[in-house]
Amino acid sequence: MILVGTAGFSYADWRESFYPADIKDRDMLQYYARLFPVVEIDFTYYRLPTSRGMAGMVAKTPEGFEFCVKAFKGMTHEPGEGEGAGGERGETFKSFREALAPVAESGRLGCVLAQFPWSFRPSPENQGYLGEFRDRLEGLPVVVEFRNSAWVQEETFEFLKKAGLGFCCVDEPALRGLMPRVARSTSPLSYVRFHGRNAAKWWRHDEAWERYNYLYTEEELEEWVPKIRSLDAESRKTYVLYNNCHAGHAARNAKMMQTLLGFESTT
Repeated sequence: MILVGTAGFSYADWRESFYPADIKDRDMLQYYARLFPVVEIDFTYYRLPTSRGMAGMVAKTPEGFEFCVKAFKGMTHEPGEGEGAGGERGETFKSFREALAPVAESGRLGCVLAQFPWSFRPSPENQGYLGEFRDRLEGLPVVVEFRNSAWVQEETFEFLKKAGLGFCCVDEPALRGLMPRVARSTSPLSYVRFHGRNAAKWWRHDEAWERYNYLYTEEELEEWVPKIRSLDAESRKTYVLYNNCHAGHAARNAKMMQTLLGFESTT
């Protein structure tokens, strides 16, 4: 099963390009869920979610709609050091897990997406932390997104398989040190994340959104169609999410991919 969606849904600059011009913020998720079967929740990277907030999102969406939830930055970019299970790190994971309970209990949690920074490179210590990450979220599906190309080696894929962790395939600029466009699956869940190919702004930008200001052409997306079908053939479920969110590009490209894969929307 292939589920296509976007990274986030609540953007003011999506009005008119995706949402009706007069739509209220509180109505965006319901509108979005009529067109896509999954959404990646990314605000959870910047602040820990609450169970009440997550339950509210579940209530606004139809049965079968799924949420992939990005891990809080304190779990991937700013993890504490030398703490036991009862320390700061343990409390962060505990709070995150408790907040996801309404989504998990409803059967609507696609996975937790753990995106690590470019500085997170292969090492015994970092592999150990990936194992700790999995253990702290035991019972929840976890997909790992690397930013550093040094991870692209068979040893990594074998480690992820043994650890029960998914591998996030990415499409991003073809710059030295960034992840190449590799399509691999290491768990029952496959995941593809499109960031755009704005090479000029990837490392040099004034605002974070500039990095993802990119609209894929149909030809560029067609490159991924056989790869996505191949991933789907060896997976229970395949998520295809667009993170090029500026000006509604993600929603537009997600619709294009639905068409290329032979289905339009959930309606």
